[in-house]
Amino acid sequence: MERKSFVYRKTMIGLMAAVICILGPLSIPVGLVPVSFTNLAILFSIYILGTKNALMSLLIYIFIGLAGAPVFSGFSGGPAKLLGPTGGYIIGFIFMALMSGIFIDKFIDKWFLCVSGMVLGTLACYTLGTAWLSCQADMAIPAAISVGVLPFIPGDIIKILFVAIMGPRIRQRLIRNNLFIQS
Repeated sequence: MERKSFVYRKTMIGLMAAVICILGPLSIPVGLVPVSFTNLAILFSIYILGTKNALMSLLIYIFIGLAGAPVFSGFSGGPAKLLGPTGGYIIGFIFMALMSGIFIDKFIDKWFLCVSGMVLGTLACYTLGTAWLSCQADMAIPAAISVGVLPFIPGDIIKILFVAIMGPRIRQRLIRNNLFIQS
């Protein structure tokens, strides 16, 4: 039975990495930093897999993109993308997943705290991404915020609320059907 659990866990991690790879390149171009669906997929993966397994899926996604597969926003990939102006947001996804996951795993039944965790995680991603954007694009922090954060706040709020509504329902169904794998 334990072997089946191991295989199932690795399969689910791989499937969620694939989902992130599929949704990651899909974006709406808005200024220098495109609106990506990556954070939506990452937040859902936390509800579906738990934090530890979701982080593994995210790291697989980042390594696939680093290897050159076009899985980052705008169907881009490779080291240049990670080291370019928007690379800080990609690295920031790790901190977003970790912070959001801690809240979601600890306070799964408290909607407001789960939303708060996802907001704090998104702020961590914004902070790292903005600092990176400022350095890489040689812009002042206020300019980087206006280009790399402000245009994305409404969309990110919508994505967070959508995940906060649907994520617990999906997790409950997985638990009910004995398919949820706790990290």
